Amino acid sequence: MQYYTTTTTMASSSPPDFSKTTKLERYNSYIRKVNSTKLIAASSKLLFRVTLLVALLLILFFTLNYPPLSENPHHIHHTTHNLFSSAFYGSGAGWEKKVRHSATPRRPNGLSVLVTGAAGFVGFHCSLALKKRGDGVLGLDNFNSYYDPSLKRARRDLLTKHQIFVVEGDLNDAELLEKLFDIVPFTHILHLAAQAGVRYAMQNPLSYINSNIAGFVNLLEVAKNADPQPAIVWASSSSVYGLNKNVPFSEEHRTDQPASLYAATKKAGEEIAHTYNHIYGLSLTGLRFFTVYGPWGRPDMAYFFFTKDILQGKGINLYVTQDDKEVARDFTYIDDIVKGCVGALDTAEKSTGSGGKKRAPAQLRVYNLGNTSPVSVGKLVSILEGLLNVKAKRHVIKMPRNGDVPYTHANVSLAYKDFGYKPTTDLSTGLRKFVKWYLSYYGIQSKVKKEIDATNEHTE
Repeated sequence: MQYYTTTTTMASSSPPDFSKTTKLERYNSYIRKVNSTKLIAASSKLLFRVTLLVALLLILFFTLNYPPLSENPHHIHHTTHNLFSSAFYGSGAGWEKKVRHSATPRRPNGLSVLVTGAAGFVGFHCSLALKKRGDGVLGLDNFNSYYDPSLKRARRDLLTKHQIFVVEGDLNDAELLEKLFDIVPFTHILHLAAQAGVRYAMQNPLSYINSNIAGFVNLLEVAKNADPQPAIVWASSSSVYGLNKNVPFSEEHRTDQPASLYAATKKAGEEIAHTYNHIYGLSLTGLRFFTVYGPWGRPDMAYFFFTKDILQGKGINLYVTQDDKEVARDFTYIDDIVKGCVGALDTAEKSTGSGGKKRAPAQLRVYNLGNTSPVSVGKLVSILEGLLNVKAKRHVIKMPRNGDVPYTHANVSLAYKDFGYKPTTDLSTGLRKFVKWYLSYYGIQSKVKKEIDATNEHTE
């Protein structure tokens, strides 16, 4: 007992040992700091990722729905509908009714034609011609901004007035194409959608691959699986003759030396057409257009922007070859091209496959559609000067190495033999019709019109 008391007294009199407790508290504090730091870091990363995701979604939304106004007419922009067209057009009885009504022919044994690039220059005129004679026509166009989309929409509005429905969608949207074929048993496709222009291929080559090759293949894939398979008439180009020096250009001449990427994609299209004809029995007709011009034309074409620049007093560049020879083109008026397209459709034989399986050999053709009368670009400008009553400020320069060829001249005897193709509009007549449309469409009071008005006032 005495020993216990002594021991207790001695223990109570010694200083307490807090070293272990302090170390434990420090360690716990350290762990809390570490965990807190990790939590803050994790939260920061999560917040950053969420913010970045939201920002990207907002950027995507505004980019697709509110494209920037670009001064560059060759800036390509596809609308939201092009990316998500199936979602926008994939349902709805009203939409399907429009598609079906537009594609239904109004004459006995009339064609039911899907026209791609319907809001484009040639597609617009062909759609009107087919509808006028009672065929069913459904248009497809992505309204890209290679040139002023407002011109394409103005064409679309006129097509709508003639009860032609134009679906806004892209060739590479297989789901949309399949839906259209589910709704309408098309008898024919007039495939005119393409990325056009020789020079622009040097700036944006992938747009040509995407449209002229991938888009064409996608269309053929859907067509081959259709039952019944449609007959297909499609736009190739005189550019496929490339470095060929034999004139006039004949379908029998070499076309394996393209001078531009645009020409190469069109030649690739001809080879792809051969493949799908051979394997799947698709009836395919390629049309090589020669420099098409006329009312509602393309602003990137020389005759169009020459008219604009002459009226605005701007200088224009006239190209000559490296050996100072004049550049000449086989300018073909739009009405003649339309007659050729319709003739090709009317003589196209049925495809011989169904559901992707070939049952017999199918028709495969290619034709030149030109005017057969090449005219120098200098002569073209002289005609415009006379029509506009304005002297052009000409700058004669050497042709740059951009894929353009110095001379084109079509031999159209094969098209004449097979479907009676015969161009009837000379350049002076065609340009007069174009200038009349141009002045009216853009609301321009030309000197010609002012002088005519002044003469009328004087004689009254």
